[in-house]
Amino acid sequence: MSALDFSPLFRTAIGFDRMARLVDAARAADAPSYPPYNIERTGDDAYVLTMAVAGFGPDDIEITSQDNVLTVSGKAPQAEEGRRYLHRGIAGRAFERRFVLADHIQVQGADLQNGLLHVALKRLVPEALKPRRIAIGSAPMAQKTLEVEAANEQDAGQAQAA
Repeated sequence: MSALDFSPLFRTAIGFDRMARLVDAARAADAPSYPPYNIERTGDDAYVLTMAVAGFGPDDIEITSQDNVLTVSGKAPQAEEGRRYLHRGIAGRAFERRFVLADHIQVQGADLQNGLLHVALKRLVPEALKPRRIAIGSAPMAQKTLEVEAANEQDAGQAQAA
Protein backbone atom coordinates (compact mmCIF):
# COMPACT_ATOMS: atom_id res chain seq x y z
CA MET A 1 0.00 0.00 0.00
CA SER A 2 1.41 3.39 -0.92
CA ALA A 3 1.71 6.19 1.62
CA LEU A 4 0.19 9.61 1.07
CA ASP A 5 2.65 12.49 0.73
CA PHE A 6 1.31 15.69 2.29
CA SER A 7 4.45 17.78 1.72
CA PRO A 8 2.97 19.73 -1.25
CA LEU A 9 0.03 20.69 0.95
CA PHE A 10 2.31 21.85 3.76
CA ARG A 11 4.26 24.10 1.36
CA THR A 12 1.16 26.16 0.54
CA ALA A 13 -1.21 25.79 3.50
CA ILE A 14 -0.98 26.47 7.19
CA GLY A 15 -2.75 24.56 9.93
CA PHE A 16 -3.58 21.35 8.04
CA ASP A 17 -1.19 19.15 10.02
CA ARG A 18 -4.15 17.96 12.13
CA MET A 19 -5.86 16.70 8.98
CA ALA A 20 -2.73 14.77 7.98
CA ARG A 21 -2.61 13.11 11.40
CA LEU A 22 -6.29 12.16 11.08
CA VAL A 23 -5.72 10.56 7.68
CA ASP A 24 -2.67 8.68 8.96
CA ALA A 25 -4.60 7.41 11.99
CA ALA A 26 -7.52 6.29 9.81
CA ARG A 27 -5.18 4.35 7.52
CA ALA A 28 -3.34 2.62 10.37
CA ALA A 29 -3.35 -1.13 9.80
CA ASP A 30 -3.09 -1.93 13.49
CA ALA A 31 -6.35 -0.17 14.38
CA PRO A 32 -8.23 -2.05 17.08
CA SER A 33 -11.30 -4.02 16.04
CA TYR A 34 -12.68 -4.70 19.52
CA PRO A 35 -15.31 -3.91 20.53
CA PRO A 36 -17.37 -3.65 17.35
CA TYR A 37 -19.38 -0.44 16.91
CA ASN A 38 -21.87 1.39 14.70
CA ILE A 39 -22.14 5.11 14.04
CA GLU A 40 -25.66 6.16 13.10
CA ARG A 41 -26.90 9.53 11.91
CA THR A 42 -30.25 10.10 13.58
CA GLY A 43 -30.90 13.68 12.43
CA ASP A 44 -29.33 16.64 10.67
CA ASP A 45 -27.03 17.31 13.62
CA ALA A 46 -27.50 14.18 15.76
CA TYR A 47 -25.55 10.92 15.90
CA VAL A 48 -25.52 7.76 18.00
CA LEU A 49 -22.41 5.67 18.59
CA THR A 50 -23.38 2.08 19.53
CA MET A 51 -20.75 -0.31 20.87
CA ALA A 52 -21.20 -4.02 21.61
CA VAL A 53 -19.86 -4.40 25.15
CA ALA A 54 -21.31 -7.72 26.30
CA GLY A 55 -20.27 -8.60 29.83
CA PHE A 56 -19.40 -5.03 30.82
CA GLY A 57 -21.46 -3.10 33.35
CA PRO A 58 -21.82 0.64 33.81
CA ASP A 59 -19.04 0.62 36.42
CA ASP A 60 -16.64 -1.13 34.00
CA ILE A 61 -16.93 1.52 31.24
CA GLU A 62 -15.52 5.06 31.21
CA ILE A 63 -16.46 7.68 28.62
CA THR A 64 -14.46 10.92 28.33
CA SER A 65 -14.51 13.77 25.85
CA GLN A 66 -11.54 16.13 25.62
CA ASP A 67 -10.09 18.25 22.82
CA ASN A 68 -12.41 16.86 20.09
CA VAL A 69 -11.58 13.26 21.04
CA LEU A 70 -14.16 10.88 22.48
CA THR A 71 -12.56 8.02 24.40
CA VAL A 72 -14.53 4.96 25.45
CA SER A 73 -12.60 2.52 27.61
CA GLY A 74 -13.56 -0.56 29.52
CA LYS A 75 -11.76 -2.48 32.20
CA ALA A 76 -12.11 -6.22 32.04
CA PRO A 77 -14.69 -7.59 34.44
CA GLN A 78 -13.30 -9.87 37.14
CA ALA A 79 -13.37 -13.54 36.19
CA GLU A 80 -15.34 -15.68 38.57
CA GLU A 81 -13.31 -18.21 40.53
CA GLY A 82 -13.95 -21.89 39.93
CA ARG A 83 -15.37 -21.54 36.42
CA ARG A 84 -13.92 -23.81 33.76
CA TYR A 85 -14.74 -22.95 30.19
CA LEU A 86 -14.75 -25.57 27.46
CA HIS A 87 -14.98 -22.73 24.93
CA ARG A 88 -14.76 -19.02 25.62
CA GLY A 89 -15.96 -17.00 22.62
CA ILE A 90 -17.28 -13.93 24.42
CA ALA A 91 -14.45 -11.45 24.69
CA GLY A 92 -14.13 -9.86 28.08
CA ARG A 93 -10.83 -8.07 27.66
CA ALA A 94 -10.08 -4.46 28.43
CA PHE A 95 -10.42 -1.99 25.57
CA GLU A 96 -9.98 1.62 24.60
CA ARG A 97 -11.53 3.20 21.52
CA ARG A 98 -10.89 6.77 20.41
CA PHE A 99 -13.09 8.74 18.04
CA VAL A 100 -12.14 12.14 16.64
CA LEU A 101 -15.09 14.50 16.85
CA ALA A 102 -15.73 17.32 14.44
CA ASP A 103 -15.88 20.86 15.79
CA HIS A 104 -18.92 21.62 17.94
CA ILE A 105 -19.89 17.94 18.41
CA GLN A 106 -20.84 17.37 22.04
CA VAL A 107 -21.74 14.22 23.98
CA GLN A 108 -25.36 14.42 25.08
CA GLY A 109 -25.44 11.25 27.18
CA ALA A 110 -24.85 7.51 27.28
CA ASP A 111 -26.97 4.45 28.00
CA LEU A 112 -26.14 0.77 28.44
CA GLN A 113 -28.88 -1.71 27.48
CA ASN A 114 -28.71 -5.39 26.59
CA GLY A 115 -24.93 -5.36 26.18
CA LEU A 116 -25.00 -2.33 23.85
CA LEU A 117 -23.56 1.03 24.86
CA HIS A 118 -25.32 3.94 23.15
CA VAL A 119 -23.58 7.34 23.17
CA ALA A 120 -25.69 10.25 21.90
CA LEU A 121 -23.80 13.03 20.10
CA LYS A 122 -25.08 16.35 18.77
CA ARG A 123 -23.58 19.20 16.78
CA LEU A 124 -24.21 22.44 18.68
CA VAL A 125 -22.95 25.34 16.61
CA PRO A 126 -22.71 28.62 18.57
CA GLU A 127 -25.04 31.37 17.39
CA ALA A 128 -22.07 33.57 16.47
CA LEU A 129 -20.88 30.96 13.92
CA LYS A 130 -24.27 30.24 12.35
CA PRO A 131 -25.08 31.92 9.07
CA ARG A 132 -27.35 34.91 9.49
CA ARG A 133 -29.43 36.80 7.01
CA ILE A 134 -28.51 40.46 6.52
CA ALA A 135 -31.46 42.69 5.74
CA ILE A 136 -31.00 45.07 2.87
CA GLY A 137 -31.60 48.58 4.14
CA SER A 138 -33.18 51.54 2.44
CA ALA A 139 -31.24 53.96 0.24
CA PRO A 140 -31.13 56.74 2.90
CA MET A 141 -29.14 54.42 5.21
CA ALA A 142 -26.62 53.71 2.46
CA GLN A 143 -26.45 57.42 1.61
CA LYS A 144 -25.82 58.29 5.27
CA THR A 145 -22.94 55.77 5.39
CA LEU A 146 -21.39 57.31 2.28
CA GLU A 147 -21.70 60.82 3.79
CA VAL A 148 -19.98 59.69 7.01
CA GLU A 149 -17.13 58.12 5.02
CA ALA A 150 -16.71 61.30 2.95
CA ALA A 151 -16.63 63.42 6.12
CA ASN A 152 -13.97 61.16 7.63
CA GLU A 153 -11.83 61.44 4.50
CA GLN A 154 -12.21 65.24 4.52
CA ASP A 155 -11.16 65.40 8.19
CA ALA A 156 -8.13 63.24 7.44
CA GLY A 157 -7.16 65.51 4.54
CA GLN A 158 -7.43 68.64 6.73
CA ALA A 159 -5.31 66.99 9.43
CA GLN A 160 -2.55 66.26 6.90
CA ALA A 161 -2.63 69.83 5.58
CA ALA A 162 -2.19 71.25 9.08
